[in-house]
Amino acid sequence: MKASGIGGQAVLEGIMMRNKDKYSVAVRKPDKEIIVDVKNCKDTSKRLKIFKLPFIRGVFSFVDSLVIGIKTLTYSAQFYEDEEEVKEKPVDKVTRSVFKEKAEDFLMGITIFVSIMFSVFLFIVLPYGISELLKNAVNIRSNTVLAVVEGIFRIVIFLLYMFLISRMKDIQRTFMYHGAEHKCINCIEQGFELNIENVKMSSRIHKRCGTSFLFFVMFISIICFIAVSAILPKDISIIIKVIVRLLLVPVIAGISYEILRAAGTYENKFLNIVSKPGMCMQKFTTKEPDDSMIEVGIKAVEAVFDWKAFLEENKEEFKPVSDTVEVDFDDDDDIVKIDEFRIKSDK
Repeated sequence: MKASGIGGQAVLEGIMMRNKDKYSVAVRKPDKEIIVDVKNCKDTSKRLKIFKLPFIRGVFSFVDSLVIGIKTLTYSAQFYEDEEEVKEKPVDKVTRSVFKEKAEDFLMGITIFVSIMFSVFLFIVLPYGISELLKNAVNIRSNTVLAVVEGIFRIVIFLLYMFLISRMKDIQRTFMYHGAEHKCINCIEQGFELNIENVKMSSRIHKRCGTSFLFFVMFISIICFIAVSAILPKDISIIIKVIVRLLLVPVIAGISYEILRAAGTYENKFLNIVSKPGMCMQKFTTKEPDDSMIEVGIKAVEAVFDWKAFLEENKEEFKPVSDTVEVDFDDDDDIVKIDEFRIKSDK
């Protein structure tokens, strides 16, 4: 497997793909037409040399991904808005009159701030609050034990959150597009030509997925909070404990990014083992797409990435397809008929 450097996300009835300083959004409109929008994007980590340093670059990469993610989601949603929703609301008029050409950036900043605050409350503050209540109820005196309990609640809340949103109808279709995004990237990185047949046979699980990143964040946060809890005085105030946890969020994000980056670039037993839980969680956040969704993914890739040149440049690194096919049956959803398993390629 050869890393291509491209990544993306699912949007409403579409897929975003990013490659270096460009990203594309391919959306299937209600009339079934596929529209593709390509824009330039700036990598914040390239503005200063210090931003490129390991464990620091991950924080800026996360913010960049969040900004592009919200922009592309907003773009895709506009094709499915009702006529009443399209009309400008009074609050939008006030915002545009006050901030003028900066109104969109202001609204984007508010959206990002609210998103981050919601995540911090749900996955940082809430688990800590529950553990503090449990501490008073069962008289837990050890900060280390309390941090372990907090970590367990954090994982439970995260898994429950993922399960609940996966039951929503609209989200299920988005997860199908998420699967199409992964399958398109896997198809290229396995050395196959990008067409519907090859994409269908590719895995919907990928090491560089944001789901894996979130798992690393959960896991690293538990380790960091346990370590800090062992150092902090027992009688320290709750407010200070919460502040310390918030200050550790960028550190946790930076460490998680480096692990995800290494797992998506290198192949070794340790990284494969570390990646397994996050990849298993992708079975919640990705679903098998239909052909029309794969077509959207292919359009998004081809708008920003020359996959033919990539295959040609790296043809020596890809193993040739032999007459023997090894099939992984550890996923109940992956049922393959051997007599239909063919690689569609001119090579």
